[in-house]
Amino acid sequence: MNIGVLIFILCYIGIGIGRLPGLALDRTGVALLGAMFLLATGVLDVAQAVHAIDFTVLILLFGLMLLSAQFRMGGFYSYLAIRAGKSETSPAKFMGLLIAISGGLSSLLSNDVICLVLAPLVIEIAQRRKWQPMPFLLALAAASNVGSAATIIGNPQNMFIGQKAGLHFGRFLLWCLPPTLINLGMLYGWAIFRGRLDVTPDGAQAPPELNAPHTALTLNRYETGKAVTLSVVLVILFLTPIPRELSVLGIASVLMLSRKFTTSQFLGLVDWPLLVLFSGLFVLIEGFRHAGGLEALMGFLQNSGVRLFEPVPFSIISVVLSNLVSNVPAVMLLMADWPAGEDAFAYLLALTSTYAGNLILIGSIANLIVAGQAKKAGIEISFRTHFKWTGLYALFSLVIAVVWWIVACRLFAFA
Repeated sequence: MNIGVLIFILCYIGIGIGRLPGLALDRTGVALLGAMFLLATGVLDVAQAVHAIDFTVLILLFGLMLLSAQFRMGGFYSYLAIRAGKSETSPAKFMGLLIAISGGLSSLLSNDVICLVLAPLVIEIAQRRKWQPMPFLLALAAASNVGSAATIIGNPQNMFIGQKAGLHFGRFLLWCLPPTLINLGMLYGWAIFRGRLDVTPDGAQAPPELNAPHTALTLNRYETGKAVTLSVVLVILFLTPIPRELSVLGIASVLMLSRKFTTSQFLGLVDWPLLVLFSGLFVLIEGFRHAGGLEALMGFLQNSGVRLFEPVPFSIISVVLSNLVSNVPAVMLLMADWPAGEDAFAYLLALTSTYAGNLILIGSIANLIVAGQAKKAGIEISFRTHFKWTGLYALFSLVIAVVWWIVACRLFAFA
């Protein structure tokens, strides 16, 4: 077997299970190590590796992380969570607010950050009111996954899809917002149907002061207003012909001109491992392509009678691959040789790869973040628990995505 193909396969297995057996590497470390091996073994040279990295995607991610940091340091996330958990709120109402907040914020900001910030607050609110934290935590992760599918900047894989296929921000919204709203509504119904939201008689007491590390708990109206204003400006810029990465850089530059928050505070909230993961994946896939692995894979699918660009087989491959190696690596692999003129399938990929994140625990980073935060509070979200709560819902949401896509093809004259 070609050394480049072997490195790719081993690394994708490691990315899928989250580590390499016997080593303390996580997904980012596996991707970085694979890229280094490709260079060390001569499969790629430095120029080819650098050329493989799509810096426009990295710029988008970096800029939006800074914008999210502004919201976070201004206390906006915590303010919303605490307001949603006020004393007169019933468990069912809090669930609805949580799904709306998580899904709504994740459509414009990083869903991973939303989960990182809100999970500790949700746990504390639930525990102080004697509620079962588990359904609220699972709903938080599920809503963030679903909500992030609505826009081209909702999650890293959407940003990559948008850049690779050259999709327009407004048109992406038309394609992906309707099924996202339907699925968020269905998630609330599913949470109520699943039950276990009851509160004990002594649980009506409002929670005292909450605590969440690295998050401002007092709302700074000026800083939050600045974040909201710049977010609105950014969305408007996305609707213009100005390249998205330049718009994000402009907004990020304004954010850095702060008299309150230092550069180290901003940079401390940037998800550097995610940026490194993307860079490593770019190099890994280029090495796979350079070694002839991608051509062989496409040939195998064709010889097996699989017609990739058909909605059902395409969706199945997207869902299976997203749950094997996580949605970002899956999307980057599927779009490695993306043909021109397949915009409609780019939208389908955005929907299915994102909704697939709710199928199993390792399907998305947001799930793992919530599980990690829960574990710190002594709450164990097992693979089995997650699948029992979200598995069937995830399948329903994927069916809705495919049905909507078929309808949208007729509405928007793609097919």
